[in-house]
Amino acid sequence: MKELLEKAEETVFELFKNELPATVIYHNFLHTKRVVESVQELIDGMEISEEDQFVLKVATWFHDTGHIHGAVQHEEQSVAIARQFLESQKIDANIIAKVTSCIMATQMEHEPQNHLEEIMRDADSSHLAKKYYHGVSELLRQELQLQNIANFTPKEWREQNIELFTTTHRYYTRYAIENWEPKKSTHLLELLKKRKKTKKKKKKEELKAQLKAKYKNESPERGIQTLFRVTLRNHIKLSDIADTKANILLSVNAIIISLALANLIPKLDAPNNRHLMIPSLILVLFSVASIILSIMSTQPKVTGGEFTKDQVRDHKVNVLFFGNFYKMSYQNYQWAVDEVLKDKKYIYKMLTKDLYYLGLVLKKKYALLKITYVVFTAGIILSVVAFIVAFSQTEFREIEQIITP
Repeated sequence: MKELLEKAEETVFELFKNELPATVIYHNFLHTKRVVESVQELIDGMEISEEDQFVLKVATWFHDTGHIHGAVQHEEQSVAIARQFLESQKIDANIIAKVTSCIMATQMEHEPQNHLEEIMRDADSSHLAKKYYHGVSELLRQELQLQNIANFTPKEWREQNIELFTTTHRYYTRYAIENWEPKKSTHLLELLKKRKKTKKKKKKEELKAQLKAKYKNESPERGIQTLFRVTLRNHIKLSDIADTKANILLSVNAIIISLALANLIPKLDAPNNRHLMIPSLILVLFSVASIILSIMSTQPKVTGGEFTKDQVRDHKVNVLFFGNFYKMSYQNYQWAVDEVLKDKKYIYKMLTKDLYYLGLVLKKKYALLKITYVVFTAGIILSVVAFIVAFSQTEFREIEQIITP
């Protein structure tokens, strides 16, 4: 018997190696070997005759060989392969019949008729109580998908397994009930916990989505937010540009005055340089005027620095502008901000007021800059003209003196 079982194992191994489709990743030789080990475990825990032991082991080795021809009615195909092997080994017909009934007992809808079929059913489903259950369960799901039999999502597969544990499957033998049922129950609890966790997560996500939608409905529309954000950014950018232009004018005119004071004005005391006094004075005066105008365009205007609670309640103050609160205590300012946040219209009103007054500041800055550029340009032109006229008059006098005897 031992040699025959070894030959059966070798036959099944070669069959799976050579003919089993690559898509069959669960019902393969590893699964078969595990079922054989489970059968041996049941045999060791029960009193079974040698003949029945042989029947069970042979049936287990061949019970999934029909998958080489496909998953549909694979039990019948497995019976045919097992029968062919046993007949070639001159095995008694009575034993072949028992092997056949054991293989057919692995059908899900089959109800065992004797203790051999019960052992076979328990061994074939022993993975439900083994530590490798979750891994082989996922392999079975992938196999069904690869063979286009069924396409379950992980959530759907979990529900299928819970139904299998609670309504479809049960162990029949005393050994399996006493030794495997507890571990099977543990796996069922794990599945139920995952289901509960998933439901809780889904509920949390739904609540979060509802709160987000509610907040979106209650909060300012995105278009309004974008309007204020873009407009405020543009105002600040224009203010920076104006300040940069003013700084350039300040620097240029400061350099002009420095050069004039250092090189030109000290030489005006000489009699032969008196003609340069007026052009130099024009250059310096216009440069000073440009500096003054540049300073005026960048000079900040700060208000009183505090406001009253009545002004906040009556919506008569903008608490966002630093010039209105820099002298106040933090507690009073926090109270004012809290009051503002209670009224969205007040927030819009303050933002609008900010934009309006920023616009007035920009108007003043650019108006002064325009005057500054005009003064600077006029000063440069007049200075150049004055220097040309002064040099021309000097040359004319020198020529007149040479000509006049």
